[in-house]
Amino acid sequence: MRLQEIAQRTGMPASTALRFLTTLKEYGYVDQVRETAQYFLTMKFCRIGNQVSRQVRIRDIVRPYLEQLSREFEESVSLAIEQNFHVVYVDVVDGPDHMLQTLQRIGKIAPLHGTGVGKCLLLGFDESRLEELVRKYGLPALTPNTIHSLEDLKQELESVRRRGWAVDNEECEIGARCVAAPIRDYTGRIVAAISTSGPVFRMTEEKMEYMKFCITRAAEDISRRLGYEENHL
Repeated sequence: MRLQEIAQRTGMPASTALRFLTTLKEYGYVDQVRETAQYFLTMKFCRIGNQVSRQVRIRDIVRPYLEQLSREFEESVSLAIEQNFHVVYVDVVDGPDHMLQTLQRIGKIAPLHGTGVGKCLLLGFDESRLEELVRKYGLPALTPNTIHSLEDLKQELESVRRRGWAVDNEECEIGARCVAAPIRDYTGRIVAAISTSGPVFRMTEEKMEYMKFCITRAAEDISRRLGYEENHL
């Protein structure tokens, strides 16, 4: 469509429509045919659609696991993805007392370096992307327990890689602990992570050991359902 037609269809002034179009074009979502001055959507919108489809599919597969783990642990259990160098929670099943609703809710954004799910998602980062994260956002100390140096973060990620699970020990919020594990798709890429969280007085060492086993087993089962084979990599 040409500018005037877009303005008419959207009911906005042509100058306003042009500002939107200019921004969309700058970010690669819209392009223009030089000869006719008509605007059209680019294939970048297909990528967004694919991302949404993948997330919906993962949520559908993961939801029963979240519900089962929440019942078993009597704690909150969540599913998270990485987006723009942040953790985004895409599904949450609250524990019976709803104590951690402020910490985890659908759509909430959290730092990668200070959360259990974030550490799992960071396993998919190569050296250059990890350095880009630090360059853009730093590693702010959210609590006295937060890892805030790149070297310490790399060592922690190596430990997470060996173990297959991550822990947030009051690193994001004082009074809360969590155990998390990564989810891989058929390519072996880490596409999400699941975690269980609770207040420190309930998240004892003994309980967390059992959680590590259960959450890792659930993540491995979900990964297999997404087509991942352990000997893939």
